[in-house]
Amino acid sequence: MNRNKFTLFLLIAIALLVPLSACKKKGEERGAGQSVVKEEFANTFRYRLRSEPPSLDWSLATDNVSAEILFNIMDGLLHYDSNLYLQPALAESWDISRDGTEYTFHIRKGVKWSDGVPLKAQDFVYSWRRLLDPGTGAEYAYFLYDIRGAKEYNLGQTKDPSAVGISAPNDETLVVKLNHSAAYFLHIPTFWVTFPQRKDIVEKRDVQWPEPGHIVTLGPFLLKSWEHDYKIVLEANPHYYKGRVAIDRVIAYIMNEDSTALSLYENGGLDVLKYFPAQDIPRLSSRSDFVQFPFLRGYYYGFNVNKPPFNDKRVRQAFSLAIDRSEFPKILKGNQIPATSWIPKGMLGYDTEIGLGFDAERAKKLLAEAGYPNGQNFPKVTMEYDTREDNKVIAEKLQEFWKKQLNVQIDISNQEWKVYLKRLQTDAPPLFRLGWGADYPDPDNFMNLFTSTSGNNQTNWKNGEYDALIAKAAAELYEAERVKLYRRAQVILTEEEVPIMPLFIEAQNMLVHPRVKNFKPNAMAILQIRDVRLDNRAVQVKNE
Repeated sequence: MNRNKFTLFLLIAIALLVPLSACKKKGEERGAGQSVVKEEFANTFRYRLRSEPPSLDWSLATDNVSAEILFNIMDGLLHYDSNLYLQPALAESWDISRDGTEYTFHIRKGVKWSDGVPLKAQDFVYSWRRLLDPGTGAEYAYFLYDIRGAKEYNLGQTKDPSAVGISAPNDETLVVKLNHSAAYFLHIPTFWVTFPQRKDIVEKRDVQWPEPGHIVTLGPFLLKSWEHDYKIVLEANPHYYKGRVAIDRVIAYIMNEDSTALSLYENGGLDVLKYFPAQDIPRLSSRSDFVQFPFLRGYYYGFNVNKPPFNDKRVRQAFSLAIDRSEFPKILKGNQIPATSWIPKGMLGYDTEIGLGFDAERAKKLLAEAGYPNGQNFPKVTMEYDTREDNKVIAEKLQEFWKKQLNVQIDISNQEWKVYLKRLQTDAPPLFRLGWGADYPDPDNFMNLFTSTSGNNQTNWKNGEYDALIAKAAAELYEAERVKLYRRAQVILTEEEVPIMPLFIEAQNMLVHPRVKNFKPNAMAILQIRDVRLDNRAVQVKNE
């Protein structure tokens, strides 16, 4: 079938042939101005995923698409409220040693996995050791490098997992020992790669354990079905430790095309929609169901510094200097913030004075110094991005800048997200698009990304001074000193060495149907459905 599952089965048969606002339950009349939905959708929350999740194995997942499912079927030791304040979750409390190097988490009593097996502290020990095991190949293993022995085990310098500073003296106690104090460490166990795992489930032979029918979870929802490239269905977990949630079912439709998703929303087939075509934002922004929210997420293009001509930093600098970043909010129309530095607005260390701004003359000079005066003899280069309408617009704009300012013709290629991600992991192209959203609201999360040992650093760039600065900032408890260290590190990253070109800080633009209550967006764009409820008496959205 395909063509995005025949345009999502003709927009879910034009939202079941009945608009959301016009449906009615059997035997119930619709009152004036009220909206009631078809019975099977009365308590079903529907939203859109922009692509097929590459993996629901939370040791291996690296992307925000997979995360939107994982955050609703699992939980960590702690989690965030809508204001990004830390709250107890699977740990009901914790103790921190006076020197800040030892954390003792007290596991909540009475929590059970979806097959009825009690949660144990050992499930965290297994999960974290599996994340660090070199055989797992987890890109996020470096997230645990603050733990004693973690880096050495992950890099194969020691073969003994018990040498890592993670232990469970009993079923209800998890002890974590760090190399040094870390101001942000309590944020780490909110992240999906630190969620507990059951050894008996993961290590079943010849079984794809993260698939429906095999996966065992303990979050507010359970994975009911996964029709690849079409939809994922979740159902409320009747045994969720915080009590059964208000929503019975969640359907996540998988759609690459923003215009298709917008049509489905406007035909009553979605309750919340993130991302839609830029040309529609002016029309939508005046509506009562339009919501805009800050976003701790940067959008950038990276270079594979091992591949000519970008193994010369002068070429990388020239490409960055040739970009007028003020153009991106104009073409995207979504309140994006142009950025030459890397740490996003709203986070410690944000600095608009850092980075390479638009300077066409300097860009031409640097390119000439690198051996390509006026673009002459510049080799054939293809930049790559994942298939998305906004990514296409941005790539074409960059292509235009480099042709106009540097007389360089760059070809463009795109791939579906899952394929593209694999390409980056195995052999990153010379020039590629990526974004990074906060996994935890601390600058370490953004700056650690480009260290030599980061599994998510696709640029192949390594810099000893940069690594030392990030390590020192991680152990520093005084904010003013951390800011100084991050400033120097950002100068290296975005001005001197330039393995990446930051373009802008993203904004969240979304449509939320009035029947959706208690939906609270947050600056990390974590889609938390556990607190949502649906009021089917809500007034119809007017789409004029």
